[in-house]
This record gives sequence, structure tokens and C-alpha cells, in this order.
Amino acid sequence: MQIAKRLQPLQSNVFLDMDKAKAKALAAGQELIDLSLGSSDLPPPAHVIETIAQSLYNPSTHGYLLFHGTLDFRQAAARWYEQKFGISVNPETEVLPLIGSQEGTAHLPLAVLNPGDYALLLDPGYPSHMGGVHFASGQIHAMPLLAENDFLPVFADIPAPVLAQSRMMVLSYPHNPTTAIAPLSFFKEAVAFCQQHNLVLVHDFPYVDLVFQETGKGKDQSLAPSILQADPDKSVSIEFFTLSKSYNMGGFRVGYAIGNAELIRALRKIKAAIDFNQYRGILNGAIAALTGPQNVVTATVETMRQRRDAFVGALHRIGWYVPTPKATMYVWARLPEPWSRNSVEFCTQLVQKTGVAASPGGGFGKSGQGYVRFALVHDTPVLETAVEKIAKFL
Repeated sequence: MQIAKRLQPLQSNVFLDMDKAKAKALAAGQELIDLSLGSSDLPPPAHVIETIAQSLYNPSTHGYLLFHGTLDFRQAAARWYEQKFGISVNPETEVLPLIGSQEGTAHLPLAVLNPGDYALLLDPGYPSHMGGVHFASGQIHAMPLLAENDFLPVFADIPAPVLAQSRMMVLSYPHNPTTAIAPLSFFKEAVAFCQQHNLVLVHDFPYVDLVFQETGKGKDQSLAPSILQADPDKSVSIEFFTLSKSYNMGGFRVGYAIGNAELIRALRKIKAAIDFNQYRGILNGAIAALTGPQNVVTATVETMRQRRDAFVGALHRIGWYVPTPKATMYVWARLPEPWSRNSVEFCTQLVQKTGVAASPGGGFGKSGQGYVRFALVHDTPVLETAVEKIAKFL
């Protein structure tokens, strides 16, 4: 039996590799503290769960759900976006429901790239961005994200021959794994660059709400900017959203795309050939989340802020000095010696000897080597216990 060659670049995956290491640690009797996955431990809003539960008893929700049956969800997504960012959205032509935003980022390259075309991706970056390009038989040009550049790519460093063959650029801010935020001025630069070079500009935006701006006299609580604020005409851009982080609905796999009508239409064709949509009841719950009280979002952000402060403070007390993240649900930590050259080995040894699981930075790309990502997905006492175990390991 022969397996397709397109799978060869996908032999290693940061989440799959850590899943194996965690299973081995559990089998050896370790008590696991899993900080490797950004899967929230917080509950979804109660009114969302109730809406989904009531839908179960409605037989009209039990069948296949095609695009035209999702209009009320698309309208809710459009209103949510307009209220948050002040840009009008046509729910018929500029919104597409997705089975999680990862579906969109993984499938869009099939609609944009021809074999051999380049995609410009962040390094480090989220694995599905790379996987989608490989499945589309495209080539990847990694744009290094360095601390001295505030983890923003430098467009002038892209080689001219690569740029001539490029068809799309993928950004994602607030950024996983580095936790960096991109200012609107950077997005305006990115839009102008993509317009100049005829590139599709993709923005993966799962952490839209998880921003920790300092408040108080002379300071404002501000949102992370949308790429469409820099491209209000949606000339080259498409943006992917998910309810996984803001509403703690990761397991429900519900997201959506907003952006250029031609790109939405092309992605819709790919989606139609692969799947339908989620269960109608899940979309009913998503509508309830987007249109109902938003206090759960505020509470989630505050919980993550408290966990961030506790975890970073605990690391500082053991002599591991890491910057305080301004966004996301992660801590991106430069590894101490002698581990700086092998993040995978660090994470493998850490979980085997202590039961604390983290994600190796090298699993997110070459420029992530020398770092480790911790997910703040446990209560503060558990996070502090994890740091105690890390201290003994170090």
C-alpha cells in the first residue's frame, strides 16, 4: 500500500508529539498538569448551553444544514463584527460559517494556491497554516518572528524570486504562540504590501478578545485591531474568527470567516465539496453567544489576566524571567541553558519527570526553537504547583 507523498512534510506535529509524551508519562504513573493545549477549562455561558439543549428536542434541527439554512447565524456574525469594529458586513456574500476557524485556514490554500505557488507564513506559527499549504501542493516561505522586531515579520526581507511566486500571506495577531500584538499601523502596511504584490491577505483572529490592556488614569481598555480596519473595502483580505476562546466553546467547533466576497465564494466551493455545517443546535448556541450578554467574555479575560500574573510571578521567583504577555492565554518563555537548543527534548523530559506538559517552541517553526509555550488552562493554585515542579526539574 502506498500513502500519498503530500503527507511526508506532516510526519511531525507539535500537538501529536506532545500527546504521545503525555500518554507515556501517564503510563509511568505521573500526575499530569497539562499546559500544552490552549483548550480552555472555563465553561461556556449558561444561556448558550441551554439554547443548544432546547434545540435537541426540535426535530427540525436534526437534518443536514446547508449554506442558505445558516442565514440567521451569518446575520448574527455580521452584527457582532459591525458592533465591535464599525465596518459593515454583508451576511449573504461576506460571511461563511466554519467548523472552527482551523477549517478555514487549512482549506483556503486549496482555493488560492496552484501547485508550486508560495504562501508567506509566520515562523513560529500555528500548525494548520502550514498543513493547508502542503495539501494544496504549495511552497512555504517562513517569515521569522524575532523578539527584537516585536515578533512582527519584516516584509522587506522576503526574497524577490519568492515574492514573484507568492499568492497569499497569513498573519495572526494577537499571536499564537508568541503572544505578540500587531498595531493597526502594521496591518495598514501589510494591506498595502499585499495590494502592491497581488497577494491574498489572511488573518487568523481567534484571540480577538483576549487582550490585557492596562486600565486606569490616562489608559484605555482597547481591542486588538481587525485586518479589515486596515482594508475596509475588503480588497484583498479575509479574517477568521472562532467562538473557542472568547466563549470557551472549543469542543463545539464553531467559527466563521468575514472578508472579500470573492474569497468567501471560493472557500464556500471548497467547503461544499468536503462537508456541510455543524448541527443546527450548535449554531443556535453560537447565535446566543454572539447576541447575548457579553459578561462571560469580560470574566474570561479577567481570569486569564489573574492566571498570567500568578504564573509569570511564580516563574520570576524561581529565577526564570519571562516577559508578561499582553494578550492570548499563553506564556512564551525563552528556555534557560542548557535547553535553548532543543525545546522538544526539554518538554519531553519535563513531562516524563514532573508530569508538567508544555508545548515546545520548535514545534511551531524554526524560529520558535529556544522557546516553550505554556497554556494558562488551570486555576492559579495548579499553575503555581506546576512552577514548583518546573523549579525542581531545572
